[in-house]
Parts: sequence; C-alpha cells; structure tokens
Amino acid sequence: MRLRKILFCIVGTAAIGALLVGCSGSAQAPSSAQPTSAPAAQAAKPAAQPTQAPAAQPTQAPAAQSASKPYIPLISKGFQHQFWQAVKQGAEQAAKDYNVNITFEGPESESMVDKQIEMLQAALDKKPNAIGLAALDSKAVIPLLEKAKAQKIPVIGFDSGVDSDIPVTTAATDNVAAAAKAADKMAELIGGEGEIAVIVHDQTSRTGIDRRDGFVNQIKQKYPKITIVDLQYGGGDQLKSTDLAKAIIQAHPNLKGFFGANEGSAIGVLNAVKELKKEGKIVVIGYDSGQAQIDAIRSGVMAGAITQNPIGIGYKCVEAAVKALKGETLPKTIDTGFYWYDKTNIDSKEIAPLLYK
Repeated sequence: MRLRKILFCIVGTAAIGALLVGCSGSAQAPSSAQPTSAPAAQAAKPAAQPTQAPAAQPTQAPAAQSASKPYIPLISKGFQHQFWQAVKQGAEQAAKDYNVNITFEGPESESMVDKQIEMLQAALDKKPNAIGLAALDSKAVIPLLEKAKAQKIPVIGFDSGVDSDIPVTTAATDNVAAAAKAADKMAELIGGEGEIAVIVHDQTSRTGIDRRDGFVNQIKQKYPKITIVDLQYGGGDQLKSTDLAKAIIQAHPNLKGFFGANEGSAIGVLNAVKELKKEGKIVVIGYDSGQAQIDAIRSGVMAGAITQNPIGIGYKCVEAAVKALKGETLPKTIDTGFYWYDKTNIDSKEIAPLLYK
C-alpha cells in the first residue's frame, strides 16, 4: 500500500511537471511570435501605404480630369513627313492652352485611304466631343462625316478639306494661291519659256487637287511659252516620286524646270536631279519644308519652295473645335498663310519659325 502511494505521488508529480512545461511553452509561443510578426506587420504597413497611395492618386486624378475635358481626336493624312509632326506640335499646344484632350494619328502612307477611313470610324465610335480631319480623299469620307453630323459631333477640317459643307470650318493654306505663286517663280527663274514637269502627291485630296490646279492653270493662263510636258502622281512617297522624276527627266532632255507639290514629291525630284547629275541644269521648286529641302536650297540645288504654317494649322484646328463646342460662329475656311522662301530669306525672322526639319 505504501509503495502504491509512493508510485502515485511520483506519477502525479511528473504529470504536473509536464503540464507546467506545456503551459509554459504555450505562453512563450505568442511571446516569441510577437517580436517576429509585429515588425513584419509594421514593415508591411508602411510599404503598402507609399506604394498604393502615390500610384492611385496620379492615375485617378488625370482620369477624373480627362472625364471633364472635351475629347477631340485628330485624324491626319499620315506621319511619314515632318510636316505632320509640326501640325501635331501645334495641335498639342492648343490642347494645352484650351484645356482639352486630343489624340493625333494617321496612316503610314498618304495613299492609304481605306486605313484613314477605318481610323475615322474608330474615332467616331469613341463618341468624341468634336473631331479634326485632314482627308486623303475629299469624297470617300463623306458618309462618315454625315454620321458625325447626325451624332452632333462638329467636324473641323485641317490642311485638306472635303467636298462637303459638313465641316464647320477648315484650317488650311490657300493651296491654289500658293501653287500659283510657285508657278510665277518657276516662270521667272526659267526665263518665261521652256519645258517643265510636275509631280503631285495625289489627285484625290483637296491639297493635291488644289496645288495641281493652282500651278497648272497659272502656267497655262499667264505663260503661253511654257509647256508642261508631264504631270505624275507619286503618292507623297519619296522613292516612287524619285523613280517618276527620273523617267520624266530621261524622256525630256530639254527639261528646264520641275515642281514637287509636297515634301515627299519635292524630295523625289531632288533625288532624281542629283542621281542624274542635273544640278544647276533644272530649276527645282518644292512645297513644304524638311531638312532635305532646306539643305538643297542652301546649296543651290533647289531654287526655293512654298512653306505653309504647319504649327498654325494644328493650333487653329483645335482652337476652332473648342469654339465650335461653345457655339461660336466660325468662317468656312481659316487661312493659315503661306510664304515663298529661298536662300535670300530662309533665315529671316518671318520665315525661319515656319520651317521644320
């Protein structure tokens, strides 16, 4: 009996000891976990706050602002020439000044009429407040312009208009008058007689038609001793225009002058003249600006060119869209001006700001 009591005491003491050890382990677990988890939680919290707060604020703030700003997409004729980059620059400045959102896009080539129509349709699907368009085809876009009119979306033309009165206004150069000026300069520089040729970017856009007609009609009406021996369309593509110009020069060895009606056309003519070693033998007159034409005028390979005001065209387009949204009356055309430039005035205060590189 006594032995049984002793054994019972030993077992009981062991059990109590085990229980105390177990309880001591459970009490220590939170103690050991807290020093580890607390700093982790504290570290996570500061890390989460700086990451989430700044990311959310810059993203949400512009989104809220853009929702309150008018949206005006601009569909240009292309991007391949620096001319369009200058137009875009003017449009972006106007968007900043008038606190509106714009987008600016165009097809890869000025011959891609279908691509531009797709872009115009996509822009209309976004339900913009107004829209700007430099049409590649003065007729093909009319059905979509009628759709815009039905949706009460003001259409602003820029650079190149359309054969419709749907656009509330068009900000552009007077291309007929500008090309006539180029014709006058050509006649002056070749002595009022001889054979000349012309390369135009297209025969579907308003700019292509007006520059062609402005130049050709001026020559026919005022200079009967000058003969236009060939007129081709190069799509504004430098390589294609180069090939066309070379073929014309080779077919007409007495050619005295050559007019390129846009940047790509003019560069094509320059390339042909250089490749065939006709520098100084053919009077070359261009249109627009760009580094190649500026260099050619400085060197004397090109006699001169007509410059537009591309930055002004982009600016006036966006400005006109804002005014249209306010219900202001606009003229049917906004004449953004043009100038003749050559080596005598290329660096003048009047001309230099209008030339892009």
